[in-house]
Amino acid sequence: MRWMWIDTIIRFEPEARLDTIKNVSLAEEHLHDHFDGSDGIEPLAVAPASLLVEGMAQTAGILVGSVHRFKEKVVLAKVSKFEVDRDVLAGQSLRYEAYLDRIDAAGASTSGLIHLCDHGDGRWVEIGRADLMFSHLDRNMAGRAFPEHNFVFSDNFRAILVDAGLAHLIDEDV
Repeated sequence: MRWMWIDTIIRFEPEARLDTIKNVSLAEEHLHDHFDGSDGIEPLAVAPASLLVEGMAQTAGILVGSVHRFKEKVVLAKVSKFEVDRDVLAGQSLRYEAYLDRIDAAGASTSGLIHLCDHGDGRWVEIGRADLMFSHLDRNMAGRAFPEHNFVFSDNFRAILVDAGLAHLIDEDV
């Protein structure tokens, strides 16, 4: 994974649930380009919904990958449902909750919720829902040449797991 759209893991229930946090900041360049004012409307730094999908996919992908200690190359195969009810602005935080609904040799299906906190009152409000499907690339693309290393497993990804106290999930060969 080249970019991380989550900052930290806050809850992990093996083979069941993973919760992560993403703090949205004006330091992120993509916010300035989303509604930049070039259309005559006042600029507004809104997090693109596509990056909310990616944050949910990274959260759910970690959950799926953890089942086999990240030995499988897990990739997002399908976004079955994704709904977001309101904009996410700089200074707010997102909490992604991913649930493992099914896993087998071919892949996995997950469901999830997205919550938003604007820090004014400190309350988390549900703003979105997602159903995602993942594929175990090594099993489903047998006979095709892929790098031996797990290319979706980056140093940033490893750091998030270590910081959350989940280093024991990482297979030594990953």
